[in-house]
Amino acid sequence: MTGGGFGVKYLAAALALGLVFSGTVAKAQTRIGGVDTTFRFLGSNDRVVIDRYDDPDVPNVSCYVSRAETGGVKGSLGLAEDPSRFSIACRAVGPVSWPTNLPKKQRIFTSSLSVFFKTLEVYRLLDADKKVILYVVISSRLKDGSPYNSITAVPTGPTP
Repeated sequence: MTGGGFGVKYLAAALALGLVFSGTVAKAQTRIGGVDTTFRFLGSNDRVVIDRYDDPDVPNVSCYVSRAETGGVKGSLGLAEDPSRFSIACRAVGPVSWPTNLPKKQRIFTSSLSVFFKTLEVYRLLDADKKVILYVVISSRLKDGSPYNSITAVPTGPTP
């Protein structure tokens, strides 16, 4: 077997596993929209998209995540790796009560960012002293993650 054959088989296996795992990863509940940032002659433009995720365990909390999507030919084919930079804003869209019986830290959303095992993850953390629910968005890979992150807080109960 030649070195090129091994590389092609490795790439095909990685793509196949990516497709298998992409079916088990939760997608955004709602795509709110997006804006183009860079014009591309071939393929779609680079853009910033905004997705909404509703917290599955805390009623009346919606999280809005903005992130970059790479366009071009690779982006149009789903082969481009999106940058690991994003922003999150979670808001109370109705009355929010302090959650009981939830872990102090829990991953609540995962979305695939590339066929090469890169994901966007949103974690919920509870600040019991202040009765505040915190959400942080990060990027992870099979091997390593990114230090880029964004955080937001949602108070519970009546506003003081």
